[in-house]
Amino acid sequence: MKGLENPSYLFMLIAFNVLALIFLLAAVKWPRISRLLFFFLFSWACWMNWTTSQRSPADYLQYADLNLSSWYRNFINGWFSKHIPLVVGFIATCQGLIAISMLLKGWIYKIGCLGGIVFLLAIAPFGVGSGFPCTITFAIALAVLFKKGKSYWWKTGN
Repeated sequence: MKGLENPSYLFMLIAFNVLALIFLLAAVKWPRISRLLFFFLFSWACWMNWTTSQRSPADYLQYADLNLSSWYRNFINGWFSKHIPLVVGFIATCQGLIAISMLLKGWIYKIGCLGGIVFLLAIAPFGVGSGFPCTITFAIALAVLFKKGKSYWWKTGN
């Protein structure tokens, strides 16, 4: 996989894959805690992407070289390279909405779970740049939470 020769990428790859396994375990055993963890994860991603896309948008161009998909690589180096703040700002907003949905219930929560799953699967081809395969593990954890939809974090018991 491209990028593994960079020690910081390798460290982050290992760390995020361990984190994803913890999220999956929490989704199975302690869904309320898992929902809170996903709230923090997507809130952090929202903040990171907003600030980075506005302060140093060119940082996102490095993901083209790490990508497993030639379609994504061409997209990043093409149209995306000229519209980074707009596209990443939109993605960050969606990540913020997903984060908020983890604290809610009903159809908003379900849409947030589905949005998170779609997002995580969509970035899987980014390889080391997305922490692959942790994105798949995170998506599975969200699918578990989707199925256990009534595990509100503020409610006692399961």
